Amino acid sequence: MIGKLEGSFAGTHGDGAAIIMVGGVGYVVHVPLAVLVSLQSNPKASLFIHTAVREEALDLYGLPTHDDLAFFKQLISISGIGPKSALGIMNVADTQTLKRSIAAGDNSMLTRVFGIGKKSAERIVVELRDKLADQAAARGEAVGVGADGEVLEALMALGYNAPEARRALKGVETEGTVHERLSSALKFLGTKSS
Repeated sequence: MIGKLEGSFAGTHGDGAAIIMVGGVGYVVHVPLAVLVSLQSNPKASLFIHTAVREEALDLYGLPTHDDLAFFKQLISISGIGPKSALGIMNVADTQTLKRSIAAGDNSMLTRVFGIGKKSAERIVVELRDKLADQAAARGEAVGVGADGEVLEALMALGYNAPEARRALKGVETEGTVHERLSSALKFLGTKSS
């Protein structure tokens, strides 16, 4: 299995994939559009690789960082999301923006991807939201955007872990100011602990 390729960009294949030359061998690697644009201006390539084995093909997918590759693998772990759909998702925005959006429960970016409908977008959010929020919290990053993210961050600053904070947020009214929702979440947590 190929884990990483370092070489030079040698143009594109007929389907738009990049051709990466390594030691005289040209590998056809599917990459996000931002990576393809970057390779056209700077032909030196260093990509982390996911190998997708199918009955009739062996496809390589290249991502610029280990974090991008990990997120790509999280996406393809979801039923109904294959490597091409995951690559399409990663074409919509950078990995961190996508993670924040999913962690906040926002599926609007995902529905912009061809072939990803509202139900698929909701399934991605449901399956990845808590995982991504926990990972962001472990790194000390913001776990969401908007009012939900602010309430989650406030609860975590008060010493609650990400799963507790998410449970509390699910147990309160969806309407109201950040302060009102934080108060409700704290009451919810207080009743659960007593």
